[in-house]
Parts: sequence; C-alpha cells; structure tokens
Amino acid sequence: MGQSDQPSYHHGNLRRAVLDAALAAITESGPSGWSLRELARRAGVSHAAPAHHFGDKTGVLTAVAAEGFELFADSLERAAADPYGAGVAYVRFAVDHRPYFEVMFRPELYRADDPGMATARERAGAVLAASARKLAPGEQPDRATTIAAWSLAHGFAGLWLSGALPESENGDVEELARSVLGLLFKRD
Repeated sequence: MGQSDQPSYHHGNLRRAVLDAALAAITESGPSGWSLRELARRAGVSHAAPAHHFGDKTGVLTAVAAEGFELFADSLERAAADPYGAGVAYVRFAVDHRPYFEVMFRPELYRADDPGMATARERAGAVLAASARKLAPGEQPDRATTIAAWSLAHGFAGLWLSGALPESENGDVEELARSVLGLLFKRD
C-alpha cells in the first residue's frame, strides 16, 4: 500500500489513531515490544506519521502515560470521598486500563518532565494523597500511611494482573481489594 493509499487523517484523528495503535501494541507486546513503524501500520498511516507527530517512541509513551494519568485521576476523583473506594478504583483502573497502567508507573519509559505528563501525574497524585490522608490518624498526614496505601493498591493490582492470585481467574477484583484494604486499614 503506497502512501497515497493511506487513509486521510485530520491532525487530531492521527494522534488518536496512533495512540490507539500504541495501546493495542502494549496490550499484545508490552510497553517495549513494538516500533513506530508497527504503530504506523496498525494505524493505517504513513510510516513517518508517528515520528512526525510524536518525535520518537518515548514521545508516544509520554502521550500514553499522560492520557493514562488523566483517566486515572478521573477514576480516582469519582471515588475520592471514600479512601477504600479510591483504593478499589486504583485496582479497577489497573484491570480495566492495563496498557496505560503498564506505562504510567515506569518513568524510565517516558519524559516525566513533559508539562502535560507532569500535570496529569500531579493531579492523580493529589487525589491519591487526599484519600490516603483520610486513613492517617491525627491532624498531620502520615507519609508512611500514604506510601503503605499506595503500595498496597499497586501491589494488589500487580498480583491480580499477573495472575498470581488464584482469584484472578474469575474472582471479583473489587470485592477482594476492598477486603484487603479494610483488613490493613481498619475502619472506625
């Protein structure tokens, strides 16, 4: 198929097409097992289009991570009133948006100093910190509690996604996550 046979994309549609192709490639091969040329083929665009739009593979992964953190923050904000709900939302996001999740917490893959990326990550981090403060006793939030809550949700998500938990096969991820969070962070 020659370049003239490629579908015509509006600039915004090209970006979405390449990002969708990247998400599909990450789902199949992980965050490193694909090339820009493969993304172009998947998206049905010229082989130069992804590089022209994103610069390089790191640019694509930066856009994936930024978009992932925005979606993640949206999800966390919907559950922010309940710190246990926020933990469950964390796990649910990992399960429902695995290709984003596989990139977002691997800063060696993307440009962490990219302004859009940094803003999105900070927004999600602020929601997580606010939820974790509800778990910390006293007026001053305990940093260790914040790290413990994050570690628990992230570790649980990783165990579920890897299939290490027998329940991963056909269990209820939300029910089990809520039980685990409730066990370690006792409710009043």
